This record gives sequence, C-alpha cells and structure tokens, in this order.
Amino acid sequence: MLLVINKQANSNVIETVDRIYELLPEIKRWISPGIDISVLSDRTQTIRASVHDMQLTLMATIALVMLVVFVFLRRAATTIAAGVTVPLSLAGTCAMMWLAGFSIDNLSLMALAVSVGFVVDDAIVMIENCFRNLEKGMSPFRAAIEGARQIGFTVLSISISLVAAFIPLLFMTGIVGRVFREFSVTLAFAIAVSTAVSLTLTPMICAHFVRKPPSPDATWLDRIVERVTGLMARGYARSLSVVLEHRALTLFVLAAVMTVTVMLYIQTPKGFFPSDDTGLVFGGTQASAEISFPAMYELQQKAEAIVRADPAVANLGSSIGASYFTPSVNRGTMFISLKPLAERGVTTQTVVARLRQKTADIPGLRVYFFPMQDVRVGGRQADSTYQFTLWDTDYQELVRWAPRVFEVIQRVPGLVDVSTDRETGGLQVNVSIDRIAASRLGVRVQDIANALNNAYAQRQVSTLYTQRNQYRVVLEVDPQYQRDPVNLDRIYVSGANNTQVPLAAVTKIQRGLSPLIVNHQGQFPAITISFSLEEGVPIAEATRRVDQAVAELHLPDTLHAEYAGDARAYRMSVGAQPVLIIAALIAVYIVLGVLYESLAHPVTIISTLPSAGLGALLALQIFSSELSLIAFIGIILLIGIVKKNGIMMVDFALEGERKRGLSPERAIFEACLNRFRPIMMTTMAALLGAVPLVIASGPGSELRRPLGITIVGGLLVSQMLTLYTTPVIYLLLDKLHRRLWGAREHREPGTLLRSAARALRP
Repeated sequence: MLLVINKQANSNVIETVDRIYELLPEIKRWISPGIDISVLSDRTQTIRASVHDMQLTLMATIALVMLVVFVFLRRAATTIAAGVTVPLSLAGTCAMMWLAGFSIDNLSLMALAVSVGFVVDDAIVMIENCFRNLEKGMSPFRAAIEGARQIGFTVLSISISLVAAFIPLLFMTGIVGRVFREFSVTLAFAIAVSTAVSLTLTPMICAHFVRKPPSPDATWLDRIVERVTGLMARGYARSLSVVLEHRALTLFVLAAVMTVTVMLYIQTPKGFFPSDDTGLVFGGTQASAEISFPAMYELQQKAEAIVRADPAVANLGSSIGASYFTPSVNRGTMFISLKPLAERGVTTQTVVARLRQKTADIPGLRVYFFPMQDVRVGGRQADSTYQFTLWDTDYQELVRWAPRVFEVIQRVPGLVDVSTDRETGGLQVNVSIDRIAASRLGVRVQDIANALNNAYAQRQVSTLYTQRNQYRVVLEVDPQYQRDPVNLDRIYVSGANNTQVPLAAVTKIQRGLSPLIVNHQGQFPAITISFSLEEGVPIAEATRRVDQAVAELHLPDTLHAEYAGDARAYRMSVGAQPVLIIAALIAVYIVLGVLYESLAHPVTIISTLPSAGLGALLALQIFSSELSLIAFIGIILLIGIVKKNGIMMVDFALEGERKRGLSPERAIFEACLNRFRPIMMTTMAALLGAVPLVIASGPGSELRRPLGITIVGGLLVSQMLTLYTTPVIYLLLDKLHRRLWGAREHREPGTLLRSAARALRP
C-alpha cells in the first residue's frame, strides 16, 4: 500500500517527513509485525539529497569567493571587511524571503549561491578606493569617509542597474514567470542588503581596522600577487594604448562580436528545463481496445517482470484499469524508482532506453517510458513527455484526420514512444427495445433497465452488520455469464401478471465498435498525440520537424493543431526570450540614463553586454548544452553583472574630466588602469562563485549547471573584450557628442537626484 501525502501551501517537505519519523513508534503499534514500513519514498530521499548537495555548493561558492578576496587583499582585516558582506547579505536575504513567503528550494538556493559571487563586489570597490586614499597619505578614518563619498554613487549605480535587469522578468506569467520571479526577487533581496552593508559597515571596518594598504613585498604571497598583477597591469597598459590608436579595428571587432552573438543565438539549440536525473521513471502500457481485464493483467505482469529484472531498478508500482492515470481497461501504469546514481552507474535516460528495448517484444502490449522531471507544465496525462493536440468542432473530421497526423509524426526522426489517447475498436453491445413487443407482453422500459442494472452494475442491495464489521451485499449474475453478449438470453424481466419474459423477446441485441474514450479541449472533441525524444535530440529540432511534417498534410482550416503541456510552455518561453532581453536592456538603459543624466554614458556601459552573450553561448556550445530557461536566466544575470566594469571605468573617467580637467583620451586611459585591479577582483569573485554550479554533481545538479556555464563563459569572454571596447566606445560617443552639441557641460552624475533630495528637505 502506498500512502501519498500532499503538503499544505508554504509547508516544508522535509519538515513533514521528519514529523512522520516522530510518529513512527505510534504507527508501528497498530501495524502487524509482518508488514514492512518504508517511511521515505525514493522521491523524498532525492529531495533531501538535492537540498544537501545545493547546500554544499553554496558552501563551496562562499569558500572560493573568500579565497579570491584574501589573495588580492592578503590581510585579515580587509578580508573580513569584504567577507562580512557575505553572511550578512545571506542572513538579510533569508529574512526578506521569509517575509515574502518564499521557501528554501533549488531555485532560491541557486539564487543565493549566485549572489555570493557579486555581493562582495560593492565591498571590494569600496575597500580598493579606501586603499587609494591611504596611499595618498590620508588617515584611515579620513580615507574611509572620502572613499565612501567618492565611490557611493558608483556602488548605487551598479546595484540599481543590476536590479533593473530583472524588472521585465517580474511581469512574466505562467510557470516560467513563477520560476523567474522567485529567483529574481531573491537576487534583488541579496543586492539590496549587500549595498546597504557596503555603504555602512564596510567603511566603518576600514576606518577602525585597516591602517594601511597591503604591502607589495612583506610576505612571499605579497610578492607573488604583486608580481602577477603588476605584469598583467603593465601588459594591459601597453595593449590598451595600441587599441586606442586603432579604434576603427576595435569597432569592427565589436560589430563582429555582435553579429556572431546573434548567429550563435539563432543556431544554439533551445530547450525548456534541463533534464534532471530524478531517479524516477513513468511507464505506460497499452493493449488492444477489446482486451478483457484478466488478459490485461497477464500482459501487465509480463512487463513488470522485465522491468523488475533490470539491475538499475529499485522499486516498482503498477496498476491497470480505469483510474486517474488511465482512462480505460486496456491501459496500465508503472511507477519505477531507480537505485541511486552512484549505485546504478548510468543515467536515467540510459536505463529508459534499455527498458524500451527489453519490453519491445511483448506480444499484444506496447510499453512506453519517460523520465519524470521536477517541472512539468499542464497538459493531459500521457505516455510520453511532449504532447501535440488536435481539436475540431466536427468530430467526424477529427477522426478522419487524426490517424494521418499520427502516422506522419511516427515517422519523424528523433521521436520515440509516439502514442495517442484515441482508443478505437472498443467492443460495444446495443440493446434496442422492441416497444411493440414489450407493450404486448406488459414489460415496462424501466423493468428492462432494472434487469440489466441488477445483472451487470454491481448493485448494492443490502448491508450485513456484525459485532465488528459490516458487509455490503452486491447483486450480479454469475461471472461466467458476464463475458459474452450471448448470455444476455439468460436474463429475464418482469411482465404482465408477474410473468418472467426473456430479454431477447422484447429487445434486439446488436454488436458493434465504439471508442473507449473521447477527450475534449475545452468544449470541443480532441485527440492528443504524445512523444518523447531520443537522447541528444533537442526539443527545438523535434518541434521543427513535427511542424514541417504536419504542414505537408495541409490540414483543413477547421482542424486546429497545437502543442500542449511542456511543449507549449517551451514554445511560449522561446518566443518571449528576445523580448525579455530587449526589455532588460531598455530597463538598464533607462535607469543608467536617470542616474547619469545622460543619453551617451548608458550606451557606453551597455556596449559591454554583447561580449558576455558571446561567451555564454560559446560555453553552451562547448559543453553541448541547450539554451534552456536556466541558461537564459544566466544571460539575464550577465546583463547586470558585466556592466559593472563599464560603470567603474566611466565614473572614474568622468571624475578625471570634470575635476582634474583631463582630456577624454587621458581620462579614460587612467580610468582603465586605476580600475583594472578592482575589475579583476570582482570578475574573479563572480566567476569562481559560479564554478561550483558547473562542477557540482548529485541530484538536481543538472538543473543548476547551465546557469554556471553561462556565467563562467560570459565573464571570461567579456573580461577579455570589454577592457578594450569600453574605452573606445567612450571616446567615440564623446567625439560624437562634441560634434553635435559642442563641449560637455561639466556636471557631476546624479546632480538632478541630489537637487531633488535637497528640495524635499524640510
């Protein structure tokens, strides 16, 4: 017996299972000693293992980020000043998640792990600026105050524009919107808390505990780090001077990057959610429509025996007959639980392919398998993963075209387990009443209905009560007379004067065929064709082939063909991706435009994004991964992360122009050199913070890996390109601005915001 428990809203699965553990002693008192109790299903164990693995990933991310901070700063006080942002941000984020009603799950833990990589960015920028002031001879307290004042606007710009990238995602609907919303809001919480900590606690720690910047030669670690960073900075200075002398070539490279990025986006296989190895497999069985229950039972037993014999199978649950999962007697279901991945040694997809081959030769039975996923969207219960639905106002037209569509889809390469929920050929017996004969013999229509009801409907006629139990009395004919319509001649009905009239005397019995079930799409009859994919075939390519095959049939206009379930959600999400990217760019541009009170500077900052997209798509190609929704989240996240390099460069260059009177060329050159070290620190922290997502293993790791791949690839490529393209774009827009509107007005960024704040003061 399987006990299924549904959790209440906002309740915790693990807590629920722990409570069941507490009740076990009480439960065992009422259970026979011969009955084995299995408290945790394999699915619950998988959930526990997935959450535990994600916690380890989070710990590894924190360790790597703190290692980066320590290597660059090399002092305990400064490392604590930057590192304290991590626990405070995580604690504050969890508190805000609790207020928002979020739970700790794979998505929120993934957001926390990613946030660790960039919540220290603001603190790193603040500390590095304090070091610059200390090198100028300021006291620690004065260096911290001046550093906070000088870099405060930059920190706010980075944080606000990072949150702005997620604004379009918050307005998405459906399951995709729910996924994006929890992830995005959790990241926004982390960014808000880290910004507050960086602007308050970090300067305070620097003022009281950081007396001098790291020494270049005090220890062997100081000498190694300074030598490596010095070589990198000098090499960057020389190469940057060459690039600034060949701006046209740099612009050509940037245009080529944008072109290649668009081409790669078009060519990269699109996906819905990554296929995660849950260790659960759903199996469906189908026999001929006219099969009897005992015959179906025998066939189901054969399929069960084959599945149980597989070395990767741990447990198996099976059922046949009409139920929530199966609409008719000729269908059955199997819920297959596999052994842990480390024990079976092969993926769920490999096991499914092996089971398909083993069960393909069962006479009279078709068996379908598909791995269960954590996220499934809508659709009907089907034998395969993806669904294609036909519906029409004219049922006869639907019945006429559905077999043709089914045959065409069966021949599409790359598809397996193609099935349909259309059940034709069911045996039917029509009992037509001869009203003239019935009237002559005094037989009422109600008497005929009652006789058939008593014989075949398992009618309860009484209840017998004993001291401990009660027994229901069911009226029916002997089971041996229920198998053949010929036995209808043995049924008698009441006639005039309480005579018994044979049923055959007042009825005509005709045999025929009828569909076992007629499904509906809304108010209209519908037939659904389901299919799964061969390993390595992306859903984008499969749906393209299906569309092409169905289009060649030239279906009538009144027959509607559309995808359902996961396939429908995938098509909708793919169509929304370009719109979301453009909306995120517009949101970031508007926010930066308001902060800088300029139309040109946001363009300079946003110019860093194509290289990040190129790196993310190249990384997906290298790892043979699809551009799934999780990978798309990584691209949106890159829009917020990568632009911080441009913000730091532009802020420093504007300060040099406005306060020191430097030329644009000199200002941007010095900005690039002075910001090279914090840019390297923040990029390395974000990059290494995403590495555990890539290399993690265990349950649920497949869901997180595309996010880490896109972040690592995007940061690697963007770091190499934006250090050169951003200053070139800055100078190009400066030249264009001077040609169109003359010399720039020397005005600090954020002047309008400061003026508005002063006007609101009492």
